[in-house]
Formats: sequence, structure tokens, C-alpha cells
Amino acid sequence: MPELPEVEVVRRGLARWVAGRTVADAQVLHPRAVRRQGGGADEFTAMLAGATLGAAQRRGKYLWVPMGNGLSMVGHLGMSGQLLVQDAAVPDEIHLRVRLRFSDGGRELRFVDQRTFGGLAVEEAEPDDPEHTPVSIAHIARDPLDPRFDDEAFVRALRAKRTTVKRALLDQTLISGVGNIYADEALWRTKLHYDRATATLTRPLALQLLGHARDVMNAALAVGGTSFDSLYVNVNGESGYFSRDLDAYGREGEPCRRCGTPMRRAAWMNRSSYFCPRCQRPPR
Repeated sequence: MPELPEVEVVRRGLARWVAGRTVADAQVLHPRAVRRQGGGADEFTAMLAGATLGAAQRRGKYLWVPMGNGLSMVGHLGMSGQLLVQDAAVPDEIHLRVRLRFSDGGRELRFVDQRTFGGLAVEEAEPDDPEHTPVSIAHIARDPLDPRFDDEAFVRALRAKRTTVKRALLDQTLISGVGNIYADEALWRTKLHYDRATATLTRPLALQLLGHARDVMNAALAVGGTSFDSLYVNVNGESGYFSRDLDAYGREGEPCRRCGTPMRRAAWMNRSSYFCPRCQRPPR
């Protein structure tokens, strides 16, 4: 699943290429792409026609585009969703699901989704919210790159939870944007095992973990995010390169870059956790 850096790369592309443009018409090519729209494809296209799109916004992994009329278009990328800005002359992709044409006749916005787990929908925004946050996203916590993220409130909530540290990092109501990859990276940098109880974290250690999560996502963002295949791309179809710099995720059997011990992979909540058995000792 794309995480904060990958979604932020897409948001920046939309802010550059789509903001301020008026939708001439929308075309839905696969009904699953708008399954979250109560009135289906007809309602989705009708609500977008004539709407002028604002600057794309993001909270954690969630992306939306304000429409200036109390509504926002929400984008769920899922496992393989792509929002691409392309010339109309470019042939349609095999997995093209939704197309937005604009009144200026310029580049189209295309939603491509191979596995159809993602989708688009037009939703009501939170009233009096300058970010026009969709109601369905209002419960999601702010992410570490948000200037309004409250470090101290996060640390208090983290230490108060009765859970383990990686579970807490993936709790999008506590801190958003962190997924499996960047959780493993932040834990490796902090020398914490994924099963460490949150109640055992000191305030300095919790702040250190937060700082490493922030640092690793900023580093990933600087090189376009983490792309393991052609699915995670920016609006121009370009991949990110942070996979080359991962210290933990995907490095089973390779030497720890800190102590040289072979990295391990453990099954965890239908996923995998990568860690150094020496630097990140399991809790007793």
C-alpha cells in the first residue's frame, strides 16, 4: 500500500497540474472505481461537471481535491491506484477506470487501477474547514509532516495505549501516514522491537521514535517515495527511488547496516516485520 511519501508526491503533482481548472466532463469506465459514491457513476459525473478544482490536500495516506462548493473529490489509491495527468492524445491505459476532461482542453486527469481496490468519490466536506476535509476522513489523525501535528499529545497518547509499538504506529487515528514500510524503518532507526509495549516507552524514547518516523518519510519524499514496481508512481508516471535506501524493510538475510547481524523477517498481522535481532532485541 502507498504510504505518506507516495501519496504526498501525487498530491504535489495534482496541486501543480489540476488546481484552478474546471471539469468539462467526467467519464467512468469501471463501476468499482466509484463504488463509494452513493448514487453511482451518474451522480459522480454530474457532481463533477462544471466544478472548479482547488489545490489537492492530504492527511496521512488520504487524498482529496476541494471543489469549492462544500464538496471534495476523495481519492483512495488502494494497492494499485494511480492518478495520472496526461495529454488527451496518449492512448488509454489498459486499466483506465475514470477520466476527467477540462474546459481548457489541456491534459486530462486519469485514474488507473489494475486491481480496482482504490476509487474516487465526491463527498461533503467538513463545514467551516479551510482544508475542505471530507467528512469520511475527519477522524483520521494528522501526520508527522503536518505543521499542526502535536508531538506532545502524540507521545502522551502513545504511552497511554495498551498495545505494542508497531500496532500503535499503524493506528491511523493516533498518527496517520505511517504504514508497514516506514514503521519498520523508524523502529530500526530507534533500535526498538516491533512487539515492545507502548507503556514501557519513556517520553524521550517516544519522541525519538517520532523523530525517526518523520526523518525517514522526509528522506523518502525527497526521492519520490518507495516504488517496488511500476504501480507506485507520480502524476507523470515516474517511480520513486527510496527502495535503494531502506535499512530494514525487505532486507531479510542481509547484514544490518549498523552491526552486521543478518536481518530477520517475522510474520506479523498478515504482513511482515523486518528487524535486526541484535539491535532490536525482543521484549522479555
